[in-house]
Amino acid sequence: MSTKGRNVNDEAPGVIVPLPPVLDQGIMDRRNNTTGSVIMGQGKDLRVCFALAFAALIFVSVRGEAMDLIFKDTQYSFQTLRAIAATAGGAADIGECLKTAYRITEGDDESWYREWRATADERRKAADGFAAQGREMSAHQEYLKAANYYRTAEFFLHRNPEDPRILATWREGRESFIRAARLSRAPIVPVEIPFEGTTLPAYRCLVDDRKVKRPLLIIQTGFDGTAEELYYTVAVFALARGYNCLLFEGPGQGRVIREQKIPFRPNWETVITPVVDFALGQEETDPRRIAIMGISFGGYFVPRAMAFEKRIPFCIVNGGVYDFHKTARLTPELEKMLDSAEGSGAIDREVYERMEKSPSLRWAVGNGMFTFHAKTPSEWFRMTRAYTLEGVTDRITCTMLVVDSEDDRDMPGQSRMLYNALRSPRDYMLFTREEGAEEHCQVGASRISNARILDWLDNAMKAKPMMEGSGK
Repeated sequence: MSTKGRNVNDEAPGVIVPLPPVLDQGIMDRRNNTTGSVIMGQGKDLRVCFALAFAALIFVSVRGEAMDLIFKDTQYSFQTLRAIAATAGGAADIGECLKTAYRITEGDDESWYREWRATADERRKAADGFAAQGREMSAHQEYLKAANYYRTAEFFLHRNPEDPRILATWREGRESFIRAARLSRAPIVPVEIPFEGTTLPAYRCLVDDRKVKRPLLIIQTGFDGTAEELYYTVAVFALARGYNCLLFEGPGQGRVIREQKIPFRPNWETVITPVVDFALGQEETDPRRIAIMGISFGGYFVPRAMAFEKRIPFCIVNGGVYDFHKTARLTPELEKMLDSAEGSGAIDREVYERMEKSPSLRWAVGNGMFTFHAKTPSEWFRMTRAYTLEGVTDRITCTMLVVDSEDDRDMPGQSRMLYNALRSPRDYMLFTREEGAEEHCQVGASRISNARILDWLDNAMKAKPMMEGSGK
């Protein structure tokens, strides 16, 4: 990657790639006449419309200038890329993904569900057939693909949390993954982590069954992922380097929201501490070599936990999230509207109307309400205010890697904000268009993403081989 004409910021000694010149500005500052200074003077109705122009950008919704892959709608396009990208980890075939996507009617969530569900059922049936014949490698491959396709099929159903297909399709995906795990050459062991009178679902993914101590990478997802997806997007690459992995789901995620009905919470240290307790209780865990990775919205949860949990020496966020709520760039006046019954009602009516026309907004708000247990869009917007790292980043002491993507339109500027706020040893890693890795969390570029991130972790662990924990 060329670094011509760009100097490393003197205030960012840990930056290991060039910084984009407008990264700190965010979407709103990069577009003319969208700061609100003119529009806000034109009356209440336009204020509401302006608030919702921001709402259309909130939290993994509209992706600006992101690539169009088959679909014009940004989430339809991105989720198609996400399904195809699993090819790198063995959980997709490009041809069958494209064939499925071309059968889908743009913007029709029922069509999306129907076609991806049909492909998932086909791969599950093929896997069952191979398993019956004793062809374990072929069955493993097809079960893994089925798990990915069931996850993809279920993706746009969350607008109606009571839709029975959410739970049924998710269960098909999880069962397919578990069957793949049973046929894996390297151990993939479903486990339950004790948590507040219940348990969190997890998978122990081991390099082998020799019971020797190895470095451990704990991996968690974010706003809409599952533990099963973490296996074929990250864990397979870490296992190849000799890392054992612990994949888990917390409140608001996977099984925990669908079956256990436990929503997201901002104080994520209450989640991570039991996970670390569990990890340290496994005989294969080397307590000197533990790292944790948070993906997407996990880029808020993991740093928040690291401010209080001091037994993990190394932390990776891909990407970083400093303040989830501020992604919307709402003005103080618009924030006041959220706090009044009249303003909230107007916002809700407009959001619901726009959700009918925009699959991306329909999904983002629907999934936000589903995973936060919010009754209305405005309630969800208010609930996200608590998800900020302001006032806690100075408590983080572990070695941090903050990862960013050049064209990440989901939460632009958030990684840089987190990086700037950190006082612990830290590095900043940018992925670019030139590398083909510019999308959110480098979706579509799994190999280059995991290579560079895991290279960093290899080097970080070698640099501190005797470290017992960041708080020592």
